[in-house]
Amino acid sequence: MNIKDRVALLRKKMLEHQIDAYIVPSFDAHLGEYVADHWKSREWISGFTGSAGTVVITLDDAGLWTDGRYYIQAVSQLADSGIRLFRMADPGVPAYSEWLADVLKKGNTVGFDGTVFSINMVRKMEADFKAKNIELKMNQDLVGDLWADRPEVPTGAIFMHDVKFAGKTQIEKLTEVRSEMAKKDANYYILTSLDDIAWLLNIRGVDVPNNPVAIANVIVTDKDCFLFIEASKVSPEVKAELEAQGIQVKATEEIHAVLGKLSSEDTIILDANKTNSSFYYAINSATKKVECTDITTDLKAIKNDIEIENMKWSQIKDGVAIVRFIKWLKSAVSTGEVTEIAAEEKLEAFRSEQEGFVGPSFDTIAGYKEHAAMMHYKAAEETQFTLENEGLFLIDSGGQYYDGTTDITRTIVLGKLTDVQKRDFTLVLKGFIALSAVKFLHGSSGANLDVLARQPIWQHGIDYKCGTGHGVGFFLNVHEGPHSIRNTNHVRLDRGMIITNEPGIYLEGEYGIRTENLLVVVEDEKTEFGQFMKFDTITYCPIDLAGVNTELLVESEKQWLNDYHEEVFVKLSPYLNEEECAWLKEETKAI
Repeated sequence: MNIKDRVALLRKKMLEHQIDAYIVPSFDAHLGEYVADHWKSREWISGFTGSAGTVVITLDDAGLWTDGRYYIQAVSQLADSGIRLFRMADPGVPAYSEWLADVLKKGNTVGFDGTVFSINMVRKMEADFKAKNIELKMNQDLVGDLWADRPEVPTGAIFMHDVKFAGKTQIEKLTEVRSEMAKKDANYYILTSLDDIAWLLNIRGVDVPNNPVAIANVIVTDKDCFLFIEASKVSPEVKAELEAQGIQVKATEEIHAVLGKLSSEDTIILDANKTNSSFYYAINSATKKVECTDITTDLKAIKNDIEIENMKWSQIKDGVAIVRFIKWLKSAVSTGEVTEIAAEEKLEAFRSEQEGFVGPSFDTIAGYKEHAAMMHYKAAEETQFTLENEGLFLIDSGGQYYDGTTDITRTIVLGKLTDVQKRDFTLVLKGFIALSAVKFLHGSSGANLDVLARQPIWQHGIDYKCGTGHGVGFFLNVHEGPHSIRNTNHVRLDRGMIITNEPGIYLEGEYGIRTENLLVVVEDEKTEFGQFMKFDTITYCPIDLAGVNTELLVESEKQWLNDYHEEVFVKLSPYLNEEECAWLKEETKAI
């Protein structure tokens, strides 16, 4: 059944339920960016496989809203589907609810599955639809009714994440949470975000590809902590360890009853961007609600000293794997047998040799030539390229280790480049160095720093339609908030936060270039003007000097690159053999 047939069947269902428009988001019941296959309803109905996007189907039109990371990919995947692309990051493009408010008639009905919509998403629709008195039907999983071979809800077992990695026990973390609850005079806190739950309880799971989380919900009270999860996912040993830390394991469905039994004397904290509308409306209406960003989101963003030391070690192991990969790739390309997928698999094989490696931290982006212009490209057997001794190969990948999460991009020169390609490679490097080397006053946010990475690129009339950096979890999700480096993020950058630095240039139909490292926020000097901060780079891998036009670099940029490459050699060489060391020495030579 093709996409047009699926949309036609959905429209038939809509007529049966007297629904004039139906909305399918990317989320699961926990409002996460990455979801288990069971919740990939938007992908099923549209064919679009990106991690972010919303599909809206009316009786005579259809659209996909997604951001700049996926424009090129979406155009390709939506071809012949009858679904139009709305470039939501572009000026003047309405939000999907605003578009519906414009095209629907007074008294029309909009349907969706309320378990995958946050309460704030529902409120946005209610506000946009008020003038036309548009009705919402929030218990309509119409895609689920049509999806005959829908994957089951994951049932993988959870496991404990040892405190030698996590740095803090569950009791210590719960104490911190309760302290924040007390500041808001709250005695209940509902937590549904899967990576937050994993962090708080020092548990990990296998329910979401690449993200070591488990499907579950948590309620913390001023005295107790309840984990709502399928019993089959918790072994007797894990249950005993959780109970020893004051965590009671309860059946998944019991959460609605607990929420309904709250009284007018109770106060519950919730994140209105993370709590689904089904849970929200299950809370006793007389109960006071305090809405704020999840307490745990802010706590886990600040990595403790043990986590940071572990993260640094995981980056060294990862760097060893990538150095071996790049060395292999440079010599293997001439065989004419290295495809994008073969390269991806080879890199994972090198990573798997490292102690504590669990799996990739996201689907590897391995794009040759014009494929690299798609920021989140995923190679497929039928369309992949075979690498040749020319042009640029971009590989963005990461690993999950018990002692950390990695995320690194290198654009590798496979042969002769044009002058423009070398210029663009160097412009990206200049922006990358500017952000790596910045010194900033405490209180600054990613919005203050984003321009540094873009400025060299902007000078040539080029831009990239995504953020410059995102937070990274600790053996958790590779994308982690609340901080990021983008012009809309005003979260203060504090000591212990880990963030990526990844400017790029993407020319549709030609090539893509990106260089990415992980940075940790540290303190610099303190003067009468305040505390100054800087970044320490914790990713260790050479940047391909064959792509650099040194004439475009000023002396301070050359010095930064030389210093970085010297550190890469010092960090990695003890774990490489003689031949690998000799290769790395050449790749990190001073310019």
